[in-house]
Amino acid sequence: MDIFLIRALQLILCFSILIILHEGGHFFFAKLFKVRVEKFCLFFDPWFTPFKFKPRWSDTTYCIGWLPLGGYVKIAGMIDESLDKEQLKQPVKPWEFRAKPAWQRLLIMVGGVLVNFIFAFLLYASILFTWGESYIPIQKLTHGFQFNDEAKALGLKDGDILLKTDQTIFRDFNANVYRDLSVAHSVTLQRDGKLLTLPMPGDLDLLAMMKQQPRFCAPILPAVVDSVTPKSPALASGILRGDTILAVNGKHISSVNDYMLIRGTMDDILSLGKPADSLRLRQMALVVKHPGACHPDTLSLQLGTDMMMGISWANPYEHAAVTKHYSLVESLPSGFAYGWKVLSGYVRDLKYVFTSDGAKSVGSFGAIGSLFPQAWDWMRFWELTAFISLMLAFMNILPIPALDGGHVFFLLIEVITRRKPSDEFMEKAQMVGMTLLLLLMGLAIFNDVRNFLF
Repeated sequence: MDIFLIRALQLILCFSILIILHEGGHFFFAKLFKVRVEKFCLFFDPWFTPFKFKPRWSDTTYCIGWLPLGGYVKIAGMIDESLDKEQLKQPVKPWEFRAKPAWQRLLIMVGGVLVNFIFAFLLYASILFTWGESYIPIQKLTHGFQFNDEAKALGLKDGDILLKTDQTIFRDFNANVYRDLSVAHSVTLQRDGKLLTLPMPGDLDLLAMMKQQPRFCAPILPAVVDSVTPKSPALASGILRGDTILAVNGKHISSVNDYMLIRGTMDDILSLGKPADSLRLRQMALVVKHPGACHPDTLSLQLGTDMMMGISWANPYEHAAVTKHYSLVESLPSGFAYGWKVLSGYVRDLKYVFTSDGAKSVGSFGAIGSLFPQAWDWMRFWELTAFISLMLAFMNILPIPALDGGHVFFLLIEVITRRKPSDEFMEKAQMVGMTLLLLLMGLAIFNDVRNFLF
């Protein structure tokens, strides 16, 4: 199945589950407090609705829209995206949202976010219970880390094994290592079998650390060939399993990290679209050390149009991986703790959205879809679904008009001041919020298109 289709199906399934659960949270509390829900819609349906169904015993019409950008429930007597002014001109009915006390309206509005949070934490617990938690202990990364020039200027050297900062002990290598290093005032590492502590500035740019090429740090993977694809350029040139690649096009390499940097430079040149560059780059010269050979060999190969050699790299750490299994009782608090750690990291990183590089990284469905694996993997699918559920819940609770958090904000003001904002004010606030959201969506889609084309 086409990679694009696999990712698209995962994205649609993920969003459908989260939208139904989120709107179901609003629906549940509305029904609990006997508020009429006129419409429950998966996706948006401007101008026409492809599918709708209304049970005889229900006041609610259930719909599937054609625009997969979200979903909604239309609650009677509430100022929402529909901006139904005619309904608000009518006398207040006892089954309407506006007829209910503030605390009930507050629960109706937080219902969607609450369900998304609970669902994410339960998903993380279920993942731990079903698959456990697999990782490679950072001490087992015996080849150490490779660092860029910024890291080396701080005293770090290729081959160092990062162990901890003044705030955190590293268990394994993941995105949290960058987060912890960015705010650390010291880092403890292993160098040549000895422990060493280096000072750190405490205010490194996290976004730059992760986006720079090469990155601030990355585990070293020796450039050893694990397997060669049949009928590939690598096989035709004489590359064998166990070979160590020492140089590419005259440039010495000591790791897979170095090779990927060279490949990244080649891809950048190819992106300019010059046929002469493509023909030139497809001719590759390698210096290869065969197992047991006394001297390295120089090989020439011609890459295919996909610019791939047709090899996979050996993973020297695959046997060092450990898996921690959780009982049902253990998985619940551990899932909550893991989810909270993911959420807190996401919240801390939001500040980078307000930088120029951060604004360029804002993406919509294209960016989110690219997170899903190229082959269907249920564990990875549920991990991403849990993460996106947390992300949507947090973004939705922000005090922005047109989001749930905007309604909650005005309801809290009403509870504190005991004065309800006028319908005219709420309509204007809703319009402002919708405008802001549309502008943000426009930026995200623009970034997706730019990243796809360039």
